[in-house]
Amino acid sequence: MPSRLLVLSNGHGEDLIALRVVEALRRLRPAVEVAVLPLVGKGQAFAGAEAAGALHRMGPRRDLPSGGFSNQSLRGLLGDLAAGLPLLSWQQWRLVRRWGLGGDPILAVGDLLPLLLAWAAGGPYGFIGTPKSDHTWASPPPPGWGHTPLADGYHRLKGSEWDPWEWALMARRRCRLVAVRDPLTARGLRRHGVEATAPGNPMMDGFSAEPLPAWLAGQRRLLLLPGSRLPEALGNLVRLLAALPSDGEPTTVLLATGNRPEPEALAPLLRQRGFEPMALPAGSGAAMAWRRGPLRLLVGPGQFGAWAGWSEVGLATAGTATEQLVGLGVPALSLPGPGPQFKAGFARRQSRLLGGAVRPCQGPQELAEQLGALLANRAERERLGFIGRERMGPEGGSEGLALAIAARLLKPG
Repeated sequence: MPSRLLVLSNGHGEDLIALRVVEALRRLRPAVEVAVLPLVGKGQAFAGAEAAGALHRMGPRRDLPSGGFSNQSLRGLLGDLAAGLPLLSWQQWRLVRRWGLGGDPILAVGDLLPLLLAWAAGGPYGFIGTPKSDHTWASPPPPGWGHTPLADGYHRLKGSEWDPWEWALMARRRCRLVAVRDPLTARGLRRHGVEATAPGNPMMDGFSAEPLPAWLAGQRRLLLLPGSRLPEALGNLVRLLAALPSDGEPTTVLLATGNRPEPEALAPLLRQRGFEPMALPAGSGAAMAWRRGPLRLLVGPGQFGAWAGWSEVGLATAGTATEQLVGLGVPALSLPGPGPQFKAGFARRQSRLLGGAVRPCQGPQELAEQLGALLANRAERERLGFIGRERMGPEGGSEGLALAIAARLLKPG
């Protein structure tokens, strides 16, 4: 009988990581049967692989008001509770428990919630811990953003950003694999008896270096990443647009979006800010193009992978995409807002995680000033780009994780 594996993922970024690992696993072990259970949202990242027969999605799925960030605010938690979170969690738990009773392994991708479900299922399990890194307390905070002595002292006392109850779940005999995002974090866990490894970061897989195309020649190049969670992404986009230069050199702004917001939904917003439609540059892959003075703004759903490596600086209010961008050597400036995801605490933590390769700004004016300084200083851009690549690591993490999963979780074959 072929091996079976259930993958639990806990958010959009975790879905993307899980997908990369599953694709690598299927290349290594084509006969393995993979089911995925997205615990947050509908798991649209898996739709293409499901259509191709590489996996199938299981269980109840629902978009919740907080977008998976109910732990960051009471309002988000109350909204999720009202939208049916308790029933959804109960249904997911029953499905996971039935899988565990069958003796087949579970791979948890994310943080405490999928790890706890995998443990409670009663069978063998593995864990890919995606959100936590010891860099977030071992690195200094960004200048002007204050210190967090209590939180930093707590993590320093533990010697790990992961908490004791999480160590306990990772150290269980039934936990056959623990993989974290970097060697520093793995060392911290090993001090507590967890056999953690860091075989690589799947977030950096799948990018290809392409030469700068003709339609970008002679242009300064910015990448805008407002995020994909609505309505937060639209509000953050408005604030990022306010920081764009209004005069100076010809500049192409690459607005990389996901499935949402749709390009048509952005048209009124762009017109209100003085942009006018223009013809699409040949070969750009954009869905729409706009102009305002020396600025040319291209809207590209699904174009992040193609556009990221061509940019000089990123302007970001995103999570996973921002990490990937700086991992490609492109420094970024961020602009935290009211949330629920990209708030000041999130931006501070992200900057520390990435060694300052992304710099949070207090408002559009500061962002505009920082942007001008970075564009004028190639050496600083290269210095920050080096740090970003170092923190995110090289490509190949998906294959490393697939090998570990096949060796430790699956039946020989």
